[in-house]
Amino acid sequence: MSKRKRQTPIKSKDSASVRKKGGAAREGVWLYGTHATLAALANPERRSHRLVLTAEARTGLEERLARLSALPQPSPEILSREALAELLPRNAVHQGIALLAQPLPPVSLESVLEGLGKRHAHEKEAVVVLLDQVTDPQNVGAVLRSAAAFGAIAVLLPDRYAPAATGSLAKAASGALEHVPLLHVVNLTRAMEKLKEAGFWCVGLDPIADEMLCGLKTEGRTALVLGAEGKGLRHLTREHCDFFARLAIASGTIESLNVAVAAAVALYELAGRQKPTLLSAARAPD
Repeated sequence: MSKRKRQTPIKSKDSASVRKKGGAAREGVWLYGTHATLAALANPERRSHRLVLTAEARTGLEERLARLSALPQPSPEILSREALAELLPRNAVHQGIALLAQPLPPVSLESVLEGLGKRHAHEKEAVVVLLDQVTDPQNVGAVLRSAAAFGAIAVLLPDRYAPAATGSLAKAASGALEHVPLLHVVNLTRAMEKLKEAGFWCVGLDPIADEMLCGLKTEGRTALVLGAEGKGLRHLTREHCDFFARLAIASGTIESLNVAVAAAVALYELAGRQKPTLLSAARAPD
């Protein structure tokens, strides 16, 4: 009987194996684009393995890289644009720079809630974002970017039907992945219950809700819950919402917004109606 040839799993170019001295290979993820890469290099929680740049990018980013020289980082490798592109997914907009790094350590919802009042000056008006089966990594990345801009303290996703923190997600987040915890939870409704116990109102965004978000009379902490485009919020998720609200969209134009755009508008609305310290504390990544 002939032996079957062992099949080698096909892996995305977003990930790569990193072999350490005397140890087994560990998976890393390729981050690319100026903002995502520099933010990762500046994050002490990131373990970086390989930094590659084109000669043009190295010249243009020389000062910014010099400011990060005190932090542990791999020595830059200079590659042609073609050689760099070969390391990354097809059509990745890398801007001449990429970083092979370990994924960020997982963060639990409990640790985020324990940190309220210790790390966040606006803990009484804290905002988190929950995404119910939003599967597009660019949408999730864009939500993270808005979360960082408007002071949300975390973005939550269910373990299933949610994208991993790949290079495309990090690129869309424009550095925000290093600033706002992206939590994958086993059960989204159970996470909502924990947030309620911590004083959060769970507000589901719904284009046909009677109340507009700008007129919602809630005070304190808010968990903003958004569903996937087309499907909206799942039945069980809806059951765990305290309120439903819609955005102020002009009638007779369009029915709804892209989930990432809707999140940005809603987060701006929530930040604007809370204390000015929230907006002044919320700083978008460079």
